Amino acid sequence: MTKYILVSGGVVSGIGKGVIASSTGLLLKTAGLKVTAIKIDPYMNIDAGTMRPTEHGEVYVLNDGGEVDLDLGNYERYLDVTLSKDNNITTGKIYREVIDKERRGEYLGKTVQIVPHVTNAIQDWIQRVSKVPVDESGEEPDICIVELGGTVGDIESAPFIEAMRQFQFRVGHDNFALIHVSLVPDMHGEQKTKPTQTTVHALRGLGLLPDLIACRLLGRQPLESSTKDKISMFCHVASEQVIGVHDVSSVYHVPLLLQSQRIIEYLRKRLNLASLNITEEWASKGLSLEAKWRGVTKGQERLFDEVKIVLVGKYTDLKDSYMSVIKALEHSAFRVRRRLTIQWVESSELEPSTQESDPAKYHDAWRAVVGAGGILVPGGFGKRGTEGMILAIKWAREQQIPFLGICMGFQMAVVEWARSVLGIPDAQSTEFVPDAQNAFVVFMPEISRTHMGGTMRLGLRPTVFDRDSESWSKARKLYGGNEKMWERHRHRYEVNPEQVQRLQESGLTFVGKDEKGERMQILELKDHPFFMGLQAHPELCSRPLNPSPPFLGFIAASCGQSDLEEQIQQQLRSFHPPHPEHSMVSEEALRISTQEHPIANGVGTMTPPTD
Repeated sequence: MTKYILVSGGVVSGIGKGVIASSTGLLLKTAGLKVTAIKIDPYMNIDAGTMRPTEHGEVYVLNDGGEVDLDLGNYERYLDVTLSKDNNITTGKIYREVIDKERRGEYLGKTVQIVPHVTNAIQDWIQRVSKVPVDESGEEPDICIVELGGTVGDIESAPFIEAMRQFQFRVGHDNFALIHVSLVPDMHGEQKTKPTQTTVHALRGLGLLPDLIACRLLGRQPLESSTKDKISMFCHVASEQVIGVHDVSSVYHVPLLLQSQRIIEYLRKRLNLASLNITEEWASKGLSLEAKWRGVTKGQERLFDEVKIVLVGKYTDLKDSYMSVIKALEHSAFRVRRRLTIQWVESSELEPSTQESDPAKYHDAWRAVVGAGGILVPGGFGKRGTEGMILAIKWAREQQIPFLGICMGFQMAVVEWARSVLGIPDAQSTEFVPDAQNAFVVFMPEISRTHMGGTMRLGLRPTVFDRDSESWSKARKLYGGNEKMWERHRHRYEVNPEQVQRLQESGLTFVGKDEKGERMQILELKDHPFFMGLQAHPELCSRPLNPSPPFLGFIAASCGQSDLEEQIQQQLRSFHPPHPEHSMVSEEALRISTQEHPIANGVGTMTPPTD
C-alpha cells in the first residue's frame, strides 16, 4: 500500500515547505523507493494559469498542459518525475468536482456539505493520484508526499486539514506521517520557540499530531540543542523528531542537511518502510542518485570561475516569477563548473522614457547589459517593457554577445530583426498593436479569444529540425543531434507564417518547426557565437543532473567557445530526454490530450493579467 507523508506549515507561509518536501522525497528515492508528490493550494482558482507572476510566482506548465504552482517544478526537478495537472489540488478544482457531481445527481438527493462530501472528495483525489506512475518504472509509487499550502489556521485551508485528519485513519497509522514546518525566529541572538509551540498546539487541536517538526531558521545559525529540547518538551515529541533547517549556501544542500539529522532512519521506523519491496535494481539506482547528488553539491562549493548572465525581464520585482529559468541556469552552471551570477534588469528601464524619468536607473540597467557575459530574455505577456527587450536583443546580436530568448524573448528577437535588418520600423506583434500593418507575431488561429484559463497552446509539443540544420545548428547538436525534440509550450501568439520567407531570406534561420512545418519554434543565427530563440519553455524540463540543452549551450557560450564545443560534444554522446517514452508522440495526439477548451467562435479579446 502507498504510504503518505503530509507536509504542513505554521506561523508564516513561504518558509520552504516545498524544498523540504522535495528534499524528503529525494532522500526516499536514494533509499530505492518510488516517490510521487501532490501540492494542495487552498485558493479558489481552478489553477495558477490566470495569476500574475508577481502575485503567486511562476506558473509552472506540465506535459499534459496543466498550469500549476511552482512547487510542482521543485518536485519534478528533485525527484526526476513527470507529474500531471491532477497532482495540483485547488479549492476550485474540488468544489467544481463536488458541484458537478451534485448536478448529475450522484449524491442521491442528500444535502451536500463540507463534511463529508468535500472532505471525501479531497481524500479520494489524493488516493487516486497517488497510485499513478510518475517515473520510468511505470509502477505504482511507494510514497506520496502531500504538501499543504498556506499555514495551519487559515480559513481557506480548514476543509483540507479536516480531510487529512480523516485520511490518517482511512489509510492507517503505519501509512501516514506528518512533517510540520515552523519558523523559529532569532531575536537578539536568542532562538524563540513560542511561535512553534503555538502552531503545533493549533495543529493538535485540529486532530493532527506532527511526527517531525522541521524548524526553519532564517540565517546560517543551526538549531541549538537547547532550543531543540525545549520544542521537544512543549510540543510532545522526542528530540529526534525535531530537526533544524537553517539557511545553506544552496537549496541543493537541504537534502544532505536533512540526511545528517537521520530523517530517513526515523521515517523508516515510523512508516515501516521495511515492509515495502525494494528491488536490487532500485536500491542500486538510489545509491547512484545519492553519489551523483553529493558530487554536484560538493563540486558547487569549489567553483571559483564566474559566468555572469543578465536577465532582462518584466517581473524582476519577484524573482520567483522566473523560478524555473533560475534553476535551469544553475543546472547548466553546475555542468560547466562555473559560479553563476545573475544580474536582474527590468526591461522597461532600458527604454528612452526611463532615461528622462529616472536617468540613474537607465544607466545602471545599460551598464549591466553592456557588461554581460550572456543576455537572456524570458517569457511574459503584455506590451510593458517590450521595447527594452528589443533594445537588449539588438545589443546582443550586434555585439556578438551570447543570447537566449524564451517565448516572448523569441518573438521579440523576430521583431527586432524585422526592424533592424529588414528595415521595417513599425514591425510589431498583434499582442501589443492588434491592427499592426507589419505584424510579424500574430494570434494563433485556434486559440479562444473569450476564455483565459487553459486556452493557450499548452503542454509538451514536438519540434522537427530542418534537414539542412544537421551540419551547423547548435540547437540540434545540443539535443543530441536528433531529428526531433519535445519541450513544453505556453503561448497564444506565434511568428506570422506570411512573414517567414522574408525573414529567412534575410538571414534569420528557423531551424525548428512544428510537424507540419507551419509554426516557427527555434531560431538561430549562423554567424553569431550563440544567438538562439525558442517558442517553447525549455527551462521547465531542466534537471540538476540533466540540464536543459538550450540553457546549457547558452551558459557554455557565455563562458567561451571552447566550453560550448565541449558541451556540444558531450550532448552528442550522452543526451537523454527527460520525458517518458510514451509522452514523446505526435502533435495531434498531444494536442487532443491537453486541450481544455475547443476552438472558440467568440470575437471578444481579453488582456492577459500578467502585464
